[in-house]
Amino acid sequence: MVGRAALVALALGLGAAGAAVGAAPVAAHEQQAVGGFVLVVGWGQEPAYTGLLNSVQVRITEAGSGAAVTDVAGTLNVEVVKGEDRVTMPMVPNFGTSSGTPGDYRAWLTPTRPGSYTFRFTGTIRGQSVDESFTSSSTTFDDVVDATETHFPARDPSTGQIATRIDREVPRLEARADEVEAALAAADDRVRSARALAVAGLALGGLGALAAGAALVSARRSRTAPPGRPAAGNDASRGAGATGAARSRTP
Repeated sequence: MVGRAALVALALGLGAAGAAVGAAPVAAHEQQAVGGFVLVVGWGQEPAYTGLLNSVQVRITEAGSGAAVTDVAGTLNVEVVKGEDRVTMPMVPNFGTSSGTPGDYRAWLTPTRPGSYTFRFTGTIRGQSVDESFTSSSTTFDDVVDATETHFPARDPSTGQIATRIDREVPRLEARADEVEAALAAADDRVRSARALAVAGLALGGLGALAAGAALVSARRSRTAPPGRPAAGNDASRGAGATGAARSRTP
C-alpha cells in the first residue's frame, strides 16, 4: 500500500510539474510587462532557419489575472528590423473560437538572412499606447540560423548566399560588358578607317594606272613616227631659203 501511494503521489507531482511548465513562458521567448499587460515575444517556430516560413509571435495576457487578451486585432503592428532593412506588418490573431491559443498573435514572414533580428511593436492594446522593442540574443529569443548548417550530405548554398553572390558579381559583369562594348566600338572605328584607306588606295591606284597608260601610249606614238621626216617648220624655212637664192641669181 505504501508503494502504491508513493506512485500515486509521484504521478500527481509530475502532473503538477507538467501543468506548471505548460503555464510558463514559451521557451526561447522574451517576457516583458507593458503597463497592465504582459507580452511574451519570439519566433513562432524555434529554432528559426533561413528560407523557411516563420512568424513573429506575441502572446498577450493581463498582468494581474493572466487572462488572455483577445481583442487586439487591427490595433497592433510589428516592425521587423535586420541591419538596414525593415518591414512593418500587422499582428493578426492566430486563434479562433475553438482552435489555437487565445491571446496568440502572429505576423508571418520568411527570414532570409541569419543572425539577430529586432521586433518593434507599436500601436495600442485596449487603448494603452505600446512602443516596445525586443531583440534576439542568447538571453532573449533565438537568432535566425543558417539553414545550410543542417544540410546533409552536401552543404548547398542558401538562396540568400546565392543572392549575395549575384549582387557581388553583377557589377563586375557589367564592367566587363562595358569593356567589350568599348572594344567593339573601337574595332568598328578601325574597320571604317581601313575601308576609307582602301577606297583611297584604290582611287590612287586607278589614277596611277591611268597615268601609266597615258605615258605608255605617248611612248608608243613617239616610237612609231617615220624616221628622217622633217618637221613642217623645217620644210618651210628650207623653201624660203631656196626662193631667196633663186632671186639673187636672177640678172
